Amino acid sequence: MKTEYFIASRISSGGVSGRRFAGPVIKIAIAGIALGMAVMILSIAIGKGFKKEIREKLAGFSGHIQIVNYDFNLSYEANPIISDSSLTNQLMTIPGVRNIQKFATKPGLIKTGEEMQGIILKGISSDYDTTFLKSVLKKGQLPQTNAVTVTNDILISEVLANQLTIKVGDPVLMYFFEDQIRVRRFTVSGIYNSRLPDLDKLYVIADYRHVQRLNNWAKNQIAGYEIVIDNFDRMEKIGDAVYDKTAAYISPDGSLLRAQTIRQTQPQIFGWLDLLDTNIAVIISLILMVAGFNMVSGLLILILERTNMIGVLKSIGMADWPLRKIFLVLAIKIATRGLIIGNIIGIGLSMLQQQTHFLQLDPDNYFLDAVPILLSPIDLLLLNAGAVAAVLLMMVGPSYLAARISPVKAIQFD
Repeated sequence: MKTEYFIASRISSGGVSGRRFAGPVIKIAIAGIALGMAVMILSIAIGKGFKKEIREKLAGFSGHIQIVNYDFNLSYEANPIISDSSLTNQLMTIPGVRNIQKFATKPGLIKTGEEMQGIILKGISSDYDTTFLKSVLKKGQLPQTNAVTVTNDILISEVLANQLTIKVGDPVLMYFFEDQIRVRRFTVSGIYNSRLPDLDKLYVIADYRHVQRLNNWAKNQIAGYEIVIDNFDRMEKIGDAVYDKTAAYISPDGSLLRAQTIRQTQPQIFGWLDLLDTNIAVIISLILMVAGFNMVSGLLILILERTNMIGVLKSIGMADWPLRKIFLVLAIKIATRGLIIGNIIGIGLSMLQQQTHFLQLDPDNYFLDAVPILLSPIDLLLLNAGAVAAVLLMMVGPSYLAARISPVKAIQFD
């Protein structure tokens, strides 16, 4: 073993005598790095988990990419397009596209007794991916959209059910306004709660064939397609591929199509979610600075405590670089211990929260009922590599101080 490694090992284990500061200083430095690493892991896990949950909820209501009539206005009174299997077959060849589903919408009013609420009746077909709807279903069942006959069943949110005093199995009346008021009677087959109150109050799910009739559309007319993809991180790339295929497409009735990602249709929400990345970056930067200064101050104390030892080593001919290496190796040992303990604490708490959801949230304020967790091995590797690099960079300065100590003065220093 090289001399510098041996000395660094002895200092870290308390084998080289000093002024009795080494033990507490090293323990405090390790504790500071461990606490900082645990907090950074939890910050990334919670931030990414929160973004993932909100994005999945948004995509559950409208898919990741929508294809609608190019003349589609900002209202929910959609201009129809012609359902074309050749177009959907082309789109399914795009890598990453998991499902393409037809939908139709109709704005209306739901009324019970003295209570009323404006809603969007969203029609879904048998090709609709109901994974999200099943995950937020609280009572009853989804409308049976694959039946031969058109069903009058609807799925409403818990927010609407409480506001209008509706329960599963109750009949409700909906009013639709065109040249004249049209009234339709539906039956509540299920109640859902996505924890997004603005969307929960808006959407009522029904058989899309019912919406076609309300809009006086032909059987092959729909409001558009929703595309569900496998990987949200590739949404922009897949969206560009969808745009390329739809831009040159002309519907059989002469209509042009427009492809939009949910980031384009919901810019405010995604702008808000993007701020989370900034917050996480600020938190990690501050923690790295605190952990780095903690290491710098600890190493400076160790250098001052070992001034006499440094003088003796320099007087017997040790060069500056091996002398500096002693304290760099010592810093690496301290950082490694802190990082290992911090990873154990951070990953352990993340897994515990993921399995038990012991940390609860107020859904009215956070849109979730428990703290979400999403942590990948790549995030852990990058975080640890960045922490090691930051600590080592901050250790370079103090190591120069050890090399600049004069042997004569150092030996006299006691």
